Amino acid sequence: MTSATPAREVLTWSVFGEAVRELASTIAADGYRPDVVLGIARGGLPLAAGLAYALDVKETATINVEFYTGVDSRLPEPVVLPPSVDLSELTGRRVLVVDDVADTGRTLAVVVRMCADAGIDARAVVVYRKPTTRLAPEYAWQETDRWIEFPWSAQGPVPQVAGRSA
Repeated sequence: MTSATPAREVLTWSVFGEAVRELASTIAADGYRPDVVLGIARGGLPLAAGLAYALDVKETATINVEFYTGVDSRLPEPVVLPPSVDLSELTGRRVLVVDDVADTGRTLAVVVRMCADAGIDARAVVVYRKPTTRLAPEYAWQETDRWIEFPWSAQGPVPQVAGRSA
């Protein structure tokens, strides 16, 4: 008897820690030594922090890109939001571009293209790669075609505290 495939890929904090170490080991074994870790906010930030520590990279940066607005709900195109890193400061450097998932690959493609246009040697890494991605990152921990429940976004925002305004 076989069990049905779960509708979601569930990543726990514990397994995420193992994924970070495995990805860092793969990157190091590949001989790629990034000068800067560039995390794509928001989903890429936990992985970016973990990889920066695991690869002993002290220089980190963040770029804000909005594309997903909900489960299977996207904007027409990824949009870079302020504040953003000044990519001209990274020209000629090795930059590891980090996100949580390469689903369509469009978010990664925007950032990698911006890096290339700025003369940056960029490689991409994600926790999960979807088989349908347009941009296959150089490094991915696993491939899945399911919706992914990440530990940092599984519960959603905390409710507003009574009596406080936003």
